[in-house]
This record gives sequence, structure tokens and C-alpha cells, in this order.
Amino acid sequence: MPEGHSVHRIARQFSRNFLGRRIAASSPQGRFGEGAAVLDGRTVTAVRAVGKQMFLEFDDDLWLRVHLGMYGAWDFAGEILVDRTIASANGRMGQTNQRGTDLDPPVMDAAGENSLTSIGAPRRTRVHVRMSEQTTGLADDGDQWPPPVVGQVRLRLLTDATCADLRGPTACEIQTPDEVAATIAKLGPDPLVDDPAEGEQRFVAVVGRKPTSIGLLLMDQTVVSGIGNVYRAEMLFRARLNPHTPGRQVPADVVRGLWRDWVGLLRIGVETGQMMTMDDLSPEDWRKAMASRDDRHWVYHRAGLPCRVCGTAIVVEEAAGRKLYWCPSCQA
Repeated sequence: MPEGHSVHRIARQFSRNFLGRRIAASSPQGRFGEGAAVLDGRTVTAVRAVGKQMFLEFDDDLWLRVHLGMYGAWDFAGEILVDRTIASANGRMGQTNQRGTDLDPPVMDAAGENSLTSIGAPRRTRVHVRMSEQTTGLADDGDQWPPPVVGQVRLRLLTDATCADLRGPTACEIQTPDEVAATIAKLGPDPLVDDPAEGEQRFVAVVGRKPTSIGLLLMDQTVVSGIGNVYRAEMLFRARLNPHTPGRQVPADVVRGLWRDWVGLLRIGVETGQMMTMDDLSPEDWRKAMASRDDRHWVYHRAGLPCRVCGTAIVVEEAAGRKLYWCPSCQA
């Protein structure tokens, strides 16, 4: 499932390429035909991301709410404004400056996590990712505009130069301003939206009341926004915290540490496009980590492999239908 950093990056792309522009909207798949007809011909006036949800405002106080869920993704094509430069989507994009590394050129992830052409669940598109081969491929569409529809596109938003196709979302709906406010009110604090100090207080207070395990609380979007399976496992390991500890038994200073760690990790994720969770890497190791997920995490997706700290085999178990990775020694 796309985590909070991806959704904020998607919102950033919409701000750069669609904000203030009149769009043509359609639903090639047909499942959002009525909604697309309402949006067609309107201008994007605001973009918001909160946790795993994005909100686009159009004139006349109409909002589009999108929750990508497990399988959703936005695919961008055409001319895409990236950090004040124009790049064509007829090739691989997504590089950003890895701050503090002084690496030139920046590293591209073969798994496509930092690709601006498809942000969300990796999928085969015109500029697509073959997960089994860990390589990217490009379909030859020539100079056709608008680009041909590929697959089940729920919603297509089109300017004169940029196309955004939405596939596989959990939610795609028109909302009023009051409905948007009500949706956001149900979400936990997001470090990139809420005041960090106020968000920390909310998070600490809620966790301190809950008998639910901290491993489940970090995934509860009403407790804290944006954390998914990867960040959950990595944050708990970084805190050396047993995921089964009831929230109200976790010391308040440890809960504060979790929030502050999330503040930092989320910013790194937005800046680099990667869920980078390892610290103090040499420039060489940083490059390896940016290019390969296998070198980027402490415990996630490492079931059966030795812990990078103590050598104990990392375990994986089911927790509310999701895989939970942790070290039974470091996090005892």
C-alpha cells in the first residue's frame, strides 16, 4: 500500500502541474463517469494531502477525494514540471536531490519507488515496472496526445500538456467542503500538515489510553496518519520496541520518540521518494540503499535473514491481516 510519503509526493506533482489549470476529466473505465462529468472543464484551485488521502479542490467548492488503498496509483504522462524543470514522461524520471549525500548523479531505484511517472502501487504502464525482473520498460506510444488509455483507468485528468491517470483506488469521490473537513477530522495527525508539537501531543495522549498493541496503533490512521507496513516495522525496530506492547504500557518518552522519528522519516521519504530508514550510511552504502530496497531497511521484508544488529533471524507474522517484521532479540 502506498504510504504517506508517496501521497505527499503525488500532491506535490499535482500542485506543480495542475494547480490553476483548467482540466478535462473523463472516466475511461466508466466507474466514475458521473463524477468526471462534474469535474470536466473546471479549474484546480487547491491540493491537499493528509496521511494516505489526497484532496483536489476545483472551482465552485467541489473537492475530489482519492484514497489509493492497497493497489491504487496515479500515472503521469506528458510534460511534467519537476523541481522547476520540464521533463518529458517518455522516459524514466523521478530523481531528486538526496540531501546530505553530495551524490551526483542521483540514484534511480530499479523498483520504481521514486518514479514520478507512476506514484503509488508499482504497476505496468506506458513507463512501467516489471517487478519480477526489477527493470523498467517503455512502451512505444510515439508522439500521440493525449496518450492512449492503458488498463482500467478510473479517472483521467488532462491539461494541454500533462495527463494523470488514476487506477485501482479504494476511494474516488466528489465531496463538499464540509465532507472534506469531516473526513480529515477523523484522521490522526500528519507531521506535514499539523503543527508537529501539537501532533506529538495528540499522538502521545491517544497511544497512552489504548490497550491495543503499539504495532497495530501505528497502522491506525485515526491515531497517526500516513504510516504503513514498511514504516511501522522500521520505526518499531529503530525504537527497539516489541510490537505487541500495549500502547498504554509504552513509556511516554518512547511514544514521543516514535512521533519524532516519523517526522524525520516522512520528510526523507518525500524528499527522496524512498522509504529510507537506515542512518549514518557512507556515501557508497547510501547509493546502494537508494538503488535497492534490500539495502534500505533494518527488518522489513527480511524474514529469516539475520538481524543487522544482533544476528538473530528476523521473524514475520500476521497482524490484522498485514505482515509484521521484527527482531525477537533486539525488540524483546
